[in-house]
Amino acid sequence: MKKWMLYMILAFAMFSCREEIIIDLEEGSPLIGVEGSITDEYKRHEVILSYTADFYNAEEIRMITGAKVVVTDGVDTIPYWEQSDQPGHYLTDSVAGRKKTLYTLLVDVPEEGGGYKRLSAESYMQDNVEEIDSIVLKRTSMFPNVPLWDTIFMLYPYFQSLPDPSIVYMIKVTQDTVPQNDTLLQANSIPMAGYAGYYVNGPEMLENTSEIPVAMMTKSELHDGMYIRLDLLSIPSDYMMFVFSVKMAMGSNPMMGPPTNVLTNIQPSREAVGWFYAASVVSKELIYHTEE
Repeated sequence: MKKWMLYMILAFAMFSCREEIIIDLEEGSPLIGVEGSITDEYKRHEVILSYTADFYNAEEIRMITGAKVVVTDGVDTIPYWEQSDQPGHYLTDSVAGRKKTLYTLLVDVPEEGGGYKRLSAESYMQDNVEEIDSIVLKRTSMFPNVPLWDTIFMLYPYFQSLPDPSIVYMIKVTQDTVPQNDTLLQANSIPMAGYAGYYVNGPEMLENTSEIPVAMMTKSELHDGMYIRLDLLSIPSDYMMFVFSVKMAMGSNPMMGPPTNVLTNIQPSREAVGWFYAASVVSKELIYHTEE
């Protein structure tokens, strides 16, 4: 009885308190944020540099200008040029990286007292599949007796995965010209641990697990003639873990983990956050036609 009364008192105290509490968070020096990549697509690749913001001014991002940015494989060096119309954004000329190659990012950030701070990161460009055989958009088979699910479609890829279990396949989907998952919090991936070398969504794989959808679309989003593209990126498993850590931290809630709790491959440690990655990309397209 006493224990029940104690629970009631605690519950009353929790739900009746309406006093606004301001948490005074101790803010350290800003860290350097690095977001960048190189792929084997022939295009302009990007590195974005900024300083981290404090908890109460998360929208006031200060971009880093005047930096020197290059990526090298030990033989060739690729410069990234700062864009005059986008401070803090550094792009290459149109180039393509190579699979099975280790790339090193070198960033020299100007310091207030003069000189530069050197940051670096390494990423190995994994091999990738030769091609995606097909991608199929079909109604979900989950919960067939629930009316809502009848309006939901799933996108399924079909391809022969590589036997290397360290390779993770990251998925990016574009509908018409709009990326469906262009942020890390929306990123989808297929870790192949235990299934490396299987034909993805093929009969052998389905004997051991269920189909693997990579995107969901509602019937209202679709229209006849819609262009859908799936990009399959082969990424190292440590980059997948970085993406997971970003999703877990959620960025702004100090109780969920400040930036220093998120993984990074930018060196020296404790001076920067973010990730530089190398990835091989294979794409497949389809045109959606309205069901009769």
